[in-house]
Amino acid sequence: MTEAPPAFDLLPGAGASPVVLHVPHAARRIPPDVRAGLALDDGELARELDHLTDAHTDALAEAAAGLAAVPPWRFVNRLSRLVVDPERFPDEREEMTAAGMGAVYTRTTHGEVLRPAGTDPEPLIERYFRPYARAMTEAVADRLAATGRAVIIDVHSYPTARLPYELHGEGPRPPVCLGTDAFHTPPGLLAAARAAFAGCGGTGLDSPFGGTYVPLEFYGKRAEVGALMVEIRRDTYMTEPGGPAGAGLTRLARALAGLVDAVSG
Repeated sequence: MTEAPPAFDLLPGAGASPVVLHVPHAARRIPPDVRAGLALDDGELARELDHLTDAHTDALAEAAAGLAAVPPWRFVNRLSRLVVDPERFPDEREEMTAAGMGAVYTRTTHGEVLRPAGTDPEPLIERYFRPYARAMTEAVADRLAATGRAVIIDVHSYPTARLPYELHGEGPRPPVCLGTDAFHTPPGLLAAARAAFAGCGGTGLDSPFGGTYVPLEFYGKRAEVGALMVEIRRDTYMTEPGGPAGAGLTRLARALAGLVDAVSG
């Protein structure tokens, strides 16, 4: 019996690096038993994956890690966010539940049925969400223990045109959107990001997506855990939706490596 590939990977960086590049939405893989519970045919599923997958962000993080003077650690989700979305709250705190897109999605980007009504999310949360959260918590705790601080840089992308599921998509859609948190995003981290991505077409703040990812054990409690979300508009580096990467990926990798180095010292 062949062992299933891992659901996520922690890829080591330099022992002295406080940085964890978190890549939660780059994968398209869905285990067969999870696929069986989705109410889409293969063509519909492929189109949904094209819209929802942050394509090539794993390659972007890998390239940036290779360019950085102090290689960061990388935590990479190897499963599609259609299995579980590790960045959502698994309970009533999650506002995206109203759109059918909490930790376990029940609706597509266009509001169509993804999972049948009455689907119990708990088995998927127990099997995939909680182990992921524990492992990410341990990765951040390890950086805290080793360096006295941790910096989580969330690597995402987003579509040029607003999709129906977006709750706050009416605002600006800059080439690089920087998502922040009042507690976990210090001014120096934000300034470093603005400087690093200045040559990538310009940056904006918390639009169309805001906030950051911090494991709940540290959220609002440990100021030594810094966090920033980097949302890259897809037309700057790839063919939409779901197409190949272009030359923009290299420019963005250099910028991300510059950010990593700026906050590693």
